Amino acid sequence: MGIVDRSLKLGNRERIIRTCRCEDVDRLPFFLMQGTWPETLQRWREEGMESDDLSDVFGFDAGFEYIPVNLGYCPMFEQKTISDDGKMRVRRNEYGITLEEKVGHSTIPNFIDYPVKTREDWETLKKERLDPNSSGRFPDDWQQIVRSLKEKDVATQIGTWPYGLFGTLRDLFGVEGLLMAFCEEPELIHEIMDYLTDFWIEIYRLILKDVQIDHIHIWEDMSCKHGPLISPAMVREFMMPNYIKIVEFAKQNGISIVSIDTDGNVDLLLPIYEECGINLVLPFEVQAGSDVVKYRKEYPNICILGGIDKRELTYGYAEIDAELDRVSELFSTSGYIPSPDHQVHPEVSYENFTYYSEQLLKRLQGAAT
Repeated sequence: MGIVDRSLKLGNRERIIRTCRCEDVDRLPFFLMQGTWPETLQRWREEGMESDDLSDVFGFDAGFEYIPVNLGYCPMFEQKTISDDGKMRVRRNEYGITLEEKVGHSTIPNFIDYPVKTREDWETLKKERLDPNSSGRFPDDWQQIVRSLKEKDVATQIGTWPYGLFGTLRDLFGVEGLLMAFCEEPELIHEIMDYLTDFWIEIYRLILKDVQIDHIHIWEDMSCKHGPLISPAMVREFMMPNYIKIVEFAKQNGISIVSIDTDGNVDLLLPIYEECGINLVLPFEVQAGSDVVKYRKEYPNICILGGIDKRELTYGYAEIDAELDRVSELFSTSGYIPSPDHQVHPEVSYENFTYYSEQLLKRLQGAAT
C-alpha cells in the first residue's frame, strides 16, 4: 500500500491514477464523485452559492472526465408521456421503461413495465439498438472532444450509470424479473451478460483509436443493507468471467483503473472484486455497515472511494469533524479517495458543505509525511 509523501509533485491525472493503483502520492485526490441532488443545488443557490460549478466554488480537483460515448441503446427509445395530472406523471423513458413519478421532485419512481420479458424481446433489442458500430454512438463534435481531452490534465472515464452487468439487466427485466430469470432462464442471462461485455469492449476499442482511456466504470447497484441481491456463487458464475475479461482488456491497453459502483453492504462482494482485479470500488454506504477503515486493511489492493456518512453533513460542525476524524487515518495512505457515500441530499446546507469541504482539504494537505 502506498503512502502520502509531500515531496512528490504530481499532476491531477497522475495523482488520481496512482491513488487508484495504491501507489505513493503527494496527497489524496479531492473531488465529489457522486454529485448532488438537483434540489440540493437549488437550496445552495438560495443560501448564497453564486455558481453551479462545484469545482470552482469548493476548490475541488478535476476528478474523472467522462468520455461522452453512448454505451447503451442507439437509437434510444422515444420518450413518451402517457398521463400527467400535474402531480403524478406516467411516462416511458429513453431506456424503454414505463414509470410513474412525482412532478417536480427527485424521488425514486414507481416502475411499471420493462422492455424485456422474453428471449425474443432481447433479440429484437440487440438487433435494433445494441450494435457497437452504430454511427450515432459518437457525438458529432467527437474530434473536438478528443483534442480537448488530450489538452487537459484529467483522468478519462468511460462507463457510468446505468451500464453494468447486473445494472443494465435490471433495466431490461426489472429487479424482480431479473432475479426470477437468474433461476428460470440462466442461459439467457449468461448470453446477455456475455454479449454486453463484448459489445462494450468493442466500443472501448473504437475510443482507443483516438484517445486514451484511464478508467472503465461498471455500474451495478446490486446490494441492499444486508448484502447483494444475488449470492456470491451466482456473481462468480454469471459475472466474474466478464469482469475478468474487462480487466484483462484494460491491462492489455494501458487502462489503469477498473471500478465497480454498488450501493449497500459489499462485505460478500469485495473478495470477488479483488480476485477479478477490480481496483476501485464505491461508494461504501455507512448506513449499510460499510467501514472503510476496516476494508483498507483487509483489501490493500482495492482503492476505496466514498465511505463518509452523508447523513452527518446535515448536523453541526462537531458532527462533521467527528466523521472526518473517523476516517482520518486513511488520509496518510494511498488507495483512498474521500467523498460522501452517495449524492449530497437537500438536507445538507450550503454552510455545512462549505465547512466539510474546507476541513477535508485542510486535513488532506496536512496528512503527508
